[in-house]
Amino acid sequence: MMPADSLVLRDIHQPVAPPWWPPAPGWWLVAAMLSIVLAVGWWLAARRRRRQRAIAALFDAALAAAPSPAAQVAAMSELLRRAARRRDPAADRYEGEAWLCFLDADGKQPQFSTDVGRLLLEGGFRRDVDASAVDALRPLARQRYLTWMSRQ
Repeated sequence: MMPADSLVLRDIHQPVAPPWWPPAPGWWLVAAMLSIVLAVGWWLAARRRRRQRAIAALFDAALAAAPSPAAQVAAMSELLRRAARRRDPAADRYEGEAWLCFLDADGKQPQFSTDVGRLLLEGGFRRDVDASAVDALRPLARQRYLTWMSRQ
């Protein structure tokens, strides 16, 4: 046995810290799950954008195929009635002021029951329709159509 004064005492040494690369298997799973979530989110957003562009193209193509301003009003009315059925199955049967009030139900201000929007009531049946009135109605009808068609 050695005498107590001849023992050399040394301090405790910590082991070397583990390297940061490669990460533990749990971190690989977290990275894979995060990548999957981001990819699915990107795919859903791209799908939604493609669908909105297709809906807008359908509206624009229907109006471009109409030969006269009265036919454009009739096409807008038909598209709005089809889109309205997504909100209320009986919406295509509304007539007159009830139809215009239904079109205004989503907005803060009445846009369809005022002067430009009233063209939807009888504009499709007139022989002569003012082209500038149709041009003023187009953005209102397009926005309402896109709003109703993009809802799931």
